[in-house]
Amino acid sequence: MSAVQHAGSSDAAGRELAQDIANDQARAERVAIARRRQASLRNFGIRLVSLAIFLGVWQIAAMNVDPVLFTSPWKVAVAAVGMIGSGELWNGLWPSLLVLLMGLTLAIVFGTLLGLALARFHILDVGLTVYITFLYSIPSVALVPLIVLWAGYETTAKVIILFLFAFFPMVINTYQGVKSVDSKLLEVGRAFRCSEAQLWKNIVLPGALPFIVTGIRLALGRGLIGMVLADLYTAISGIGYLIVRTASTFQVDKMFVPIVTLGLLGVTLTALLRVVEKKVAPWTVATQDD
Repeated sequence: MSAVQHAGSSDAAGRELAQDIANDQARAERVAIARRRQASLRNFGIRLVSLAIFLGVWQIAAMNVDPVLFTSPWKVAVAAVGMIGSGELWNGLWPSLLVLLMGLTLAIVFGTLLGLALARFHILDVGLTVYITFLYSIPSVALVPLIVLWAGYETTAKVIILFLFAFFPMVINTYQGVKSVDSKLLEVGRAFRCSEAQLWKNIVLPGALPFIVTGIRLALGRGLIGMVLADLYTAISGIGYLIVRTASTFQVDKMFVPIVTLGLLGVTLTALLRVVEKKVAPWTVATQDD
């Protein structure tokens, strides 16, 4: 009986220890969640204060500048309501968004594939890198007249212009990401007789993914610039034309509406990219939230 009692007491002690460990883990999780929540609230408060200061400085500056040349945030907000209600803002924005979607998608796909190919095949690296560097060194705006001459003034020319702006960050960042993968990890993978596909799936692509995501962010910013530039140089449409038209008629408050819209669009898309990054590559995200 004593042996049975001893075994029973050991089982009870083991269950109690397991319960204590589970309680400690739950407590640690609650503390971590509370800290993340506090950090999020603190960052949100900082951003609110920063926005209030920015709008206040803008309002004060507008009061001391000729209204023909500058305007206040309140007037911009009123103009935005009117342009949204009349559909003027959307009519100027949607053609540019369509060009952004097509050009950015093509740049991400072909830029990533070319970057991977250059990093993987030595002959392509030696043969093509010099041309990538040559084209990237040329300001993209210098090629716009030539593109317009070849492709005309319609959507095709806009997509090509935006593609050129966004393509090179994708190629360069993807290439650098693959090259930065630790060679010792590749040696270990080969030692375990991993196939080339397994090396890419389990080592190379996860290691290069942070660089690819950074390339997408850079491509997005340059793509927005290319989008507006394409509107200015090509067909009379899009958000770039809306900016030029309102500026030429001295409607400064309405001119700021598409400008602010572009800024908000960039912030929103960047935030969405960060959410996607947390889903597909959580190891690249800092331990504390922004």
